[in-house]
Amino acid sequence: MKLSEFILNDIKPLNSKSKISDMQQLFNQLTLTHIPITDDNDAYLGCFSETDAHCFDNEKQLDDYKYAIEDFYVRNTTLLIDVLEAFSINSTNIMPVLSEKNDYLGYYELNDIINLFGDSPFFAEPGGVLVVEKGINDYSFSEISQIVESNDGKLLGAFLSKMNSDLVQITLKIGNIGLNDIIQTFRRYSYNIVSNHEEDSYVANLKERSDYLNRYLNI
Repeated sequence: MKLSEFILNDIKPLNSKSKISDMQQLFNQLTLTHIPITDDNDAYLGCFSETDAHCFDNEKQLDDYKYAIEDFYVRNTTLLIDVLEAFSINSTNIMPVLSEKNDYLGYYELNDIINLFGDSPFFAEPGGVLVVEKGINDYSFSEISQIVESNDGKLLGAFLSKMNSDLVQITLKIGNIGLNDIIQTFRRYSYNIVSNHEEDSYVANLKERSDYLNRYLNI
């Protein structure tokens, strides 16, 4: 199913000549964080936020507060991950969608996009989640893929889940096999294993040796 099939049109943009009271009333009826605004030619201008709307003089027009318009949108060709990023950057639950010619087509609703993302193999397919860590200049996704696939694993997805000036953490979704051999191979390639795994024989051996040492010291 194409992402553009999730474009909604049940809520029409407000005209910039509308009164602030019209926008306030609309926000009171909806659970949206923003409302799209268009001019007299139906050209998209941007969005007003609910927070700003309730601070304005309700007898004035939206045009009187053009400085508060937030200019964000995506194209009908924008990829899913970029749409999610746009939602996050703009702290909104509604994302206006424009054509390549800047025609307003409708909007995406955040829950629909999250549900669609949740249906992707990264979340939907069975498998184990592994978080590895390495120096920011030392890791590579080609090496990570090689490690997983050389142990007959199937890499269902990977993303950078944490990053600073020195280290990067990569979250992996791996299917088709147990994780122990993959974990040990990552260690041989100097990756630190951040996530905990019961099947990790290295950790199990350390615990066994620690228990043995404690028993020895207590004799």
